[in-house]
Amino acid sequence: MSGAPFSWRFTTPLLLGASLNPVNSSLLATALTPIAGSLGVPVGRVAVLVAALYLASAVAQPTAGRLAEEFGPRRVFMTGAALVVAGAVLGALGRNLTTLVVARVLLGIGTSAAYPTAMLLVRRRATAAGLAEPPGRVLGALSVAGQATLALGLPVGGLLVGAAGWRWTFLVSVPFALAALAMTWAWIPRDPPVARRRTAREVAARTDVAGIAGFGGAMTALLVFLMALPEPAWAALALAVALAAALTAWELRAATPFLDVRLLASNLALVRTYLRVALTTLGIYTVMYGVTQWLEAGRGLSAEQAGLLVLPMSGLAVLITRPVARRNLVRGALVAAATASLAGSVGMLFLGTSAPVLAIVGVTLVFGVTVGTQSVGNQTALYLQAPAGQIGTAAGLLRTFAYIGSIASSTLTGVVFQDEVTDDGLHTIAVVLIAVSALLLLMVLTDRALRRPATTPSEHPSEHPSEHPSERKEHAA
Repeated sequence: MSGAPFSWRFTTPLLLGASLNPVNSSLLATALTPIAGSLGVPVGRVAVLVAALYLASAVAQPTAGRLAEEFGPRRVFMTGAALVVAGAVLGALGRNLTTLVVARVLLGIGTSAAYPTAMLLVRRRATAAGLAEPPGRVLGALSVAGQATLALGLPVGGLLVGAAGWRWTFLVSVPFALAALAMTWAWIPRDPPVARRRTAREVAARTDVAGIAGFGGAMTALLVFLMALPEPAWAALALAVALAAALTAWELRAATPFLDVRLLASNLALVRTYLRVALTTLGIYTVMYGVTQWLEAGRGLSAEQAGLLVLPMSGLAVLITRPVARRNLVRGALVAAATASLAGSVGMLFLGTSAPVLAIVGVTLVFGVTVGTQSVGNQTALYLQAPAGQIGTAAGLLRTFAYIGSIASSTLTGVVFQDEVTDDGLHTIAVVLIAVSALLLLMVLTDRALRRPATTPSEHPSEHPSEHPSERKEHAA
């Protein structure tokens, strides 16, 4: 490979695409009330727009990774960008709640294609360049695009709604998606042609459509159960368990499984990375939305003002991410993330409606350390722990667990603030987060796999599930 393997032309469209999903996750939060008023429906009903993107993204992230491994990451990335444009335009033109739900689903699916395909493209280019260590600079930039931009959606959404109306919370994605689409077409090398034409049946078997459907069903049922709390939907939980059991049985027999159960069983370090992401995201989202909800109800701040108060958290995360990523820190970064989460949670115990603004910003800044270090540490851990040929699906699953954590956080705040948003409720949330943070710190300190040097394991042909055995023989010949 001539020249620098990760030029700005290669990375820019990937970073732009990867930022669309987290920003869209929070962008609509400040527009729910105006949408309800415009459509003439209760505010409680329009909350389905948030859930629609969560559900679509949780299922679409690993699915996009699997499709990228099979059909090529560039193709899937560009298809996702086109879906973002379609969903954004549909949402801006929508005149009823059903249309807006469809638009949010399209946005969820489209934006979900960017991150797993970017990770696959980066991994393949690093391998082609012969890099022995993870490309920390690029992975750090992906962390910023994928996680540290999360808090931007709140103030940006508030400003858009106040200046131009709620429809612009949809339209704002159009120019960025079109730019990512154009840059990808011009600057990202084309995917290699498929070795041979396949029938629809072969494609379905190779991509494990049944496994994808089973995973989607199980995840949807689980998330429905979580979102229904504090009134548990036991039928949804029972369905999630049944579908998970059926999915496991199916994947153990599948020739090219979507969810490689045997790999996960033998790669517990990767499983622990997923669990860390879910627990850490639980804390981060609880601060972002629980604290802002408390600020609005307890201190009488507007949604825009509350969003601006948590914006420094995102800024600090961006500043921290780069030096941590360039050193390929894993264990040290995760220890810092868990420690900061624990300290910030303790700080929440001392907050009240009469607390000075600087104290509130100080607590959220501590969580900014968690955002910046955990995103880099867990992403680098995933890069090292996942097989090269399955990095797309593995990266998508990382985001799925992040969505589980985010939905669990909304469940926590919904249960605690069910009747009234109070200081006592905020302190109850702080106690829960202290326990979660302590568990995270214990997990990191006792995980021996995190003490290994940050070097990329060598590739092996078996790590490429998208390559059929007969095709490997053709290549060898």
